[in-house]
Amino acid sequence: MEYLDFEMPIKELQDQLEKCQIIGEESDVDVTATCKKIEKKLAEARKDIYKNLTPWQRVQLSRHPNRPYTMDYIRAIFGETFMELHGDRNVKDDKAMVGGLGKIGNQSFMVIGQQKGYNTKTRQFRNFGMANPEGYRKALRLMKMAEKFRIPVVTLLDTPGAYPGLEAEERGQGEAIARNIFEMTRLKTPIIAIVIGEGASGGALGIGVGDRVYMMENTWYTVISPESCSSILWRSWEFKEQAAEALKLTGADMKKLNLIDGIIKEPIGGAHTDREGAFKAVEAQILEAFDELKELSDADLVAKRMDKYSEMGVYKE
Repeated sequence: MEYLDFEMPIKELQDQLEKCQIIGEESDVDVTATCKKIEKKLAEARKDIYKNLTPWQRVQLSRHPNRPYTMDYIRAIFGETFMELHGDRNVKDDKAMVGGLGKIGNQSFMVIGQQKGYNTKTRQFRNFGMANPEGYRKALRLMKMAEKFRIPVVTLLDTPGAYPGLEAEERGQGEAIARNIFEMTRLKTPIIAIVIGEGASGGALGIGVGDRVYMMENTWYTVISPESCSSILWRSWEFKEQAAEALKLTGADMKKLNLIDGIIKEPIGGAHTDREGAFKAVEAQILEAFDELKELSDADLVAKRMDKYSEMGVYKE
């Protein structure tokens, strides 16, 4: 288990508990009472630390190397029913954007999301979860297919942003994202969007328009990463914590501003500490949202989605 800086008190207590258990196993000394005391302190420390997380600490948790990624959720929720679909029918298959058909019970879903890698090789293969234009065009192709067969769409957002390379811009990165946003606003099938990790900039927005938009508890969703914001405003990354606070990027901030519909609770310590618990929470939220949307007609679905986004923000005429 890897620990973040603010989790070091937990690591120290965890180490003490393991040493205590080893002593009990290797000697005749009864250490039951001591172990229980340490377990109690460990539970209290976890509760105190995760109850008062700062925005920057939530950003750190969203990037935890052991945190489950899109394919982990897909395998856990949709299992063997998932069939991945490839290619944008124009340039190539973008490995940073995955999508395909899967079932929960008897209900089919088109699930789409950004996928990061687990080590150096797979991170390069997945381009660190940063999709090219062909990734967004693949996503749109799959959404249009879902619309044709009246299949609800689930999108899982986890990206540090769309790929900013010269070749991506040459192939129309901005247009591809804008086209997706435009088409998703009027797609005639339910769309459920969930931020499962990083939700950065247009890279996330390109698959982030939905009838229901949720964020997991330890995720973030904003126009720019705290580090980039800090480098622009202060010419240094040292102010990333202040930037995270100012950006109002947490689920609680987004819910308060009515930009999302709800927050999915994570196990204490983050999704990586209890992956099964995180998978079940996301699956339950998908089914709950679909139950709310499945009876709506196509016209009502699109009208409500349009109204939802029209009402966001503060403006003067």
